Amino acid sequence: MATTYPDPVQLDSAAATLETLYTVPSNTQAVVSKLIACNRSGTPTTIRVAVRIAGAAIDNKHYNYYDLPLPGNDTFECLAGATLNEDTIVSVYDLLGNVSWSLYRSEIA
Repeated sequence: MATTYPDPVQLDSAAATLETLYTVPSNTQAVVSKLIACNRSGTPTTIRVAVRIAGAAIDNKHYNYYDLPLPGNDTFECLAGATLNEDTIVSVYDLLGNVSWSLYRSEIA
């Protein structure tokens, strides 16, 4: 099994839309080390983060953060250390569409 350290996954989120930030590739495990949400606007917003195991349809139990306030021109940083199996999906949401997301991980295949 080899471990790789890919570039971060990045997303400029759309307003009020739950979007896929990252899906663990088949036959791979991932260790998420950091998740960053950067509000590029002076206007406060709220964010959500969900982890959907095996690609499950979204359910309330998947949310790790729900309507977390993110002040204007501020950054939320989560030092995760989370391990994810293949086909697990990390989904994100930003109320106003002004957030840049970055997910840092290693992959083991």
